Amino acid sequence: MAGLLAMLLMAAVVPVPVVFLGAGLLVLFLVGWGMARLGRLRAAVLFAAGWSVALALVFSLVFLRPFPAQPVAAVPAGVAFWSLPDGTRLAYVHSPATGGVRQPVPVVFLHGGPGTPHEGLPYGTKELNAAGYDVYGYDQIGAGRSTRLKDVTKYTVARNVADLEAVRTAIKADRIIVIGQSWGGSLAAQYLAAHPDRVEKVAFTSPGEIWPKAHPETEVSPWNRLTGADKKRYDSLVSAPRFLFQAVLLGLNPRAAHAVVGDAEADSRLHEIALTGRGLGGCAGGPEGTGHNNPQGFYTNQLTNADFDQIADPRPVLRTLKTPALVLRAECDYVPWVDTREYRDTLPGATMVYIPGAGHGITGQAGPAYLNAIMRFLAGQPLTAYKGEADPAG
Repeated sequence: MAGLLAMLLMAAVVPVPVVFLGAGLLVLFLVGWGMARLGRLRAAVLFAAGWSVALALVFSLVFLRPFPAQPVAAVPAGVAFWSLPDGTRLAYVHSPATGGVRQPVPVVFLHGGPGTPHEGLPYGTKELNAAGYDVYGYDQIGAGRSTRLKDVTKYTVARNVADLEAVRTAIKADRIIVIGQSWGGSLAAQYLAAHPDRVEKVAFTSPGEIWPKAHPETEVSPWNRLTGADKKRYDSLVSAPRFLFQAVLLGLNPRAAHAVVGDAEADSRLHEIALTGRGLGGCAGGPEGTGHNNPQGFYTNQLTNADFDQIADPRPVLRTLKTPALVLRAECDYVPWVDTREYRDTLPGATMVYIPGAGHGITGQAGPAYLNAIMRFLAGQPLTAYKGEADPAG
């Protein structure tokens, strides 16, 4: 216990494994030596050394043996990279307009998570191209094929907002249309509050919380819906000793956690966890989602979410804006109704559309309804708005 305490206290200050693990080993040796001296054993040092080596070996086998890493897949054709001023890169896919009158404002999709990117471009891209829109989708910092930051504490909401502004500059667009899915909706709201003059229109599709403290009593998580083999697999992944050790270090010093469990290993573990929830994005009995090879981003997920819990309330600014906004609410979405309704109630220019027969992912079960709402919204055509206060799913 003394060795463990020494290791954790040192990890909170110095995020270098050889230092904090060495501190624990040193205290382990000293305690063993002291115990041997109390027993008046002549070979106190040998006893302490043997004690220390044995426990260190057990600790290494239990807590320091790496998780299997996800195989590195080749970068698909069509994926390109934007270089940012700080030397990092964002992976993206661009699909240009193919027909109709070319629209002057491009569409930028924001994926969810944080840290759970798409592979390629989302549902509806071809139809948007045919309507004259250039479409972009990119992997947010720390996720997919984009750069992993050496200092994981730099994964913040502000960093993601700044990156989206850099994307707008990179594509040479005065204004952009933003479509944010899940956490991407939360990010879209943050960007809109920071750069309202740069957003032509915004669509929030199954958005996450607009601000976590708006409704602190709610929990935006699908994992309590897991059952059967997926539940057992999830429990085994998150209860693994190394994963728990990483979680303790994250709470003490994220840099220490990152030094012990690197990006490739952590991203692979998040990928395995995400696969257990592939059936949670739709209504019960619907088709399961499919996996892909675009890597998850564990540390951006953990640290951006932690930062999201601490940021200032964007709603005072959002309440002053007239930006046209669409909010899509799916019948079986696991995001609490009150969190989705907050977007409609906050943004004066918002219209909410209810999508029956679909869950959080929407397009897996109600793609045509989703696309119809998006296309009519962008075209400025009337939509059947849901204006009630109660959850339309009952």
